[in-house]
Amino acid sequence: MKSITVFCGSSNGTDNIFMEQAFQLGKTLAENNIGLVYGGAKVGLMGAVADGALSAGGSVTGVIPDFLRAKEIAHTGLTELLIVDSMHTRKMKMNELCEGVITLPGGYGTMEEFFEMLTWAQLGLHKKPIGILNTNGYYDAMITLVQTMVDKGFLKETYQDMILISDDIDTLLDKMKNYVAPTVGKWINKDEV
Repeated sequence: MKSITVFCGSSNGTDNIFMEQAFQLGKTLAENNIGLVYGGAKVGLMGAVADGALSAGGSVTGVIPDFLRAKEIAHTGLTELLIVDSMHTRKMKMNELCEGVITLPGGYGTMEEFFEMLTWAQLGLHKKPIGILNTNGYYDAMITLVQTMVDKGFLKETYQDMILISDDIDTLLDKMKNYVAPTVGKWINKDEV
């Protein structure tokens, strides 16, 4: 993998481990010559993952909507900062620029980005690995919810298996490098999206 998009919060969270892991993830990506693509902000976990990659000489591409840049939260020290017109365009561009996705702790926006990438994979629109760095058990409740979706017949187990999970960065990267997307029939084609 040459580039990974990281979805994460614009807040620090309540435990220092969240910021520390975000920084370490960015640093590890750079040390493995994997470019970071992320939301372009300088605050919270977003800023930490970017700073981690930059600290190790990595390539960092931020993608930020103009209305957020105008609030002066854009990171000014990136390799490249792309300004887009909307949140949806941001997601499309981040998908276009990456070969995989890692999700760190975050709120509604992070969840929306994560689940949209999963939905696109389920529909066969991409075959990229989608990982969760489950720092300090942050996603345990969501993992349980996904199991409930399978148990209650709303999600096929093969789609549950698309979510790669670890609390260890290197283990997660190994899972992503060895990922093989499930064979799914396309319910729609890319031109219909």
